[in-house]
Amino acid sequence: MKTFGLIGASLSHSFSKSYFENKFKSLGVAYKYENFELKDIDGLIELIKNHSDLAGLNVTIPYKEQVIRYLDEIETGAQFIGAVNTIKIERQKEDIKLIGYNTDAFGFEVALKPHLQKEHKKALVLGTGGAKKAIEYVLKRLGIGVIEVSRNPLKSIQVSYGMLSKRLIEESLLIINTTPLGMYPNVNEYPDIPYEYIGEEHILFDLIYNPEETVFLKKGKEKGAICINGQLMLEQQAEKAWEIWSK
Repeated sequence: MKTFGLIGASLSHSFSKSYFENKFKSLGVAYKYENFELKDIDGLIELIKNHSDLAGLNVTIPYKEQVIRYLDEIETGAQFIGAVNTIKIERQKEDIKLIGYNTDAFGFEVALKPHLQKEHKKALVLGTGGAKKAIEYVLKRLGIGVIEVSRNPLKSIQVSYGMLSKRLIEESLLIINTTPLGMYPNVNEYPDIPYEYIGEEHILFDLIYNPEETVFLKKGKEKGAICINGQLMLEQQAEKAWEIWSK
């Protein structure tokens, strides 16, 4: 039976398994989707060899960047981003070819674009982990300036949370949380930004989908901002992954 799956370090609250199981049921195909927790990315090759029916993988934290060195080919967009979240596994007898893609960028753009107005020219991206790479790729392609917000700013485009002034918040009408702050089960956590300067023209986008409304989004909603969680982005990146696997 053809099998697909998800690799990551901790997958107990994964969205992908139930999503694809429901999709396979609706399509009437006898495919499986499994979670494969890897203590180390080095376990990837053994996993693929031991599961001869494995045809595709989703990749999540913390392996989106680490997985690249094991791939035979990387799609152009994923090369620019420097992160892979979808792998297509092609098999011909004993030969195995791993092709990497990034569908996070596609999902993010689909979720964000309908809300953008001409005044959304600058974005604050909270967090500097692997998740932000696909986000910044899309923003730059859309002509939106990016300022990264980090606890320990090292680059010229980075500022610390303590540097978020009234002027900077009011100029940056798009604020995106790529950190895990507020993710279940730590639902009371949130990024430490001056929410008092957020207004109705702001868009707050949280990559987190569980809970549906994080404290970050609640605080934005109280100020009249447009608030978007990560659910649609996640669904769209999954659909794009399925499109890749189905070719």
